Amino acid sequence: MKSKSVYVKDINSGDRVNEVFLAAEKNLAYSQKGAPYLNVRLRDRTGDVDGKIWENALAWDKAFKKGDLIRIQARALNFKNTLQLSIGELRKVEDGEVELADYFPVARGDLAEMFAAVLAYVGQVKTPCLAALLRAFFEDEKIASLFRRAPAAKGFHHVYIGGLLEHTLSVVRLLDLAAGHYPGADRDLLIAGGILHDIGKIYEFSYERIVEYSDPGRLIGHIVMGVEMVDQRIATLPDFPEQIAMELRHLILSHHGVLEYGSPKRPKTLEALIVHYMDDLDAKANAFQEYIRDARDEESDWTPYHRLFDRYIYKGRTRPDADDPKPDPPPAPKPPPEGGEP
Repeated sequence: MKSKSVYVKDINSGDRVNEVFLAAEKNLAYSQKGAPYLNVRLRDRTGDVDGKIWENALAWDKAFKKGDLIRIQARALNFKNTLQLSIGELRKVEDGEVELADYFPVARGDLAEMFAAVLAYVGQVKTPCLAALLRAFFEDEKIASLFRRAPAAKGFHHVYIGGLLEHTLSVVRLLDLAAGHYPGADRDLLIAGGILHDIGKIYEFSYERIVEYSDPGRLIGHIVMGVEMVDQRIATLPDFPEQIAMELRHLILSHHGVLEYGSPKRPKTLEALIVHYMDDLDAKANAFQEYIRDARDEESDWTPYHRLFDRYIYKGRTRPDADDPKPDPPPAPKPPPEGGEP
């Protein structure tokens, strides 16, 4: 088994690259003159880079598939201020030849510590039925295992192993602050809703090698799947209050905020509104941060154009490096007042 020596983050324009990468995406395209060429999205645990195969594209297209590990010989160059690899040769690599952990992006935080922090919030919930519901989820080792590994999305935010866990913990921490800021907000419902709002994503994606939508993910989606999962567990808990069940269902159904983003309902309770905005904030802040980290042009204070945000993003001149030590996490949450309200 050979150790990886060159990572995406190490590549600079002008470099000659002879290294193994994961083929995260692959598609055959044609130039304006009708000549075929191959687009390949190359990935390791430090990031992604675009690759192009200009010569013999039809033959190379048959040599590997999306999700394969490939050793490439390429030249790195800048195209419109974006790093790109011009690939001359490649071969498929078997899993046993490399250390697989080098090729799959993982959350920067420790997964065990983040999961323990989520469980600490579970232990803070005082409303008996909500506490029992959360325990019913996370005492199921299959659910817990999937929750620790799942990404939070396919292409926008927290797109890495442990991304769902990282996103959920961040949202819950924001909700904990919001619960003390807005009088009348039910802290227990906010915390339970924050923990469960994306729980359907453990089945929405497949993520053994690359993040893809599962069949249920495409046909049903994580919002409806999450409500179904909650209903299944509520059915096993005697005398679960219907009012609380309804408000929790509504919170999950409405957390994308608007119909065109997939929510069957718009937020109509204070807690649902708060969860929607904290979820949206955390997703977009992470997307900004990841895009800034991945921006390769060190001479510019701006990232390349971000298609989904429809803007350039200002990097600033003194951003900390992605590998710098992270600050200590916030202290453990204090127990809420009796009744779950501030």
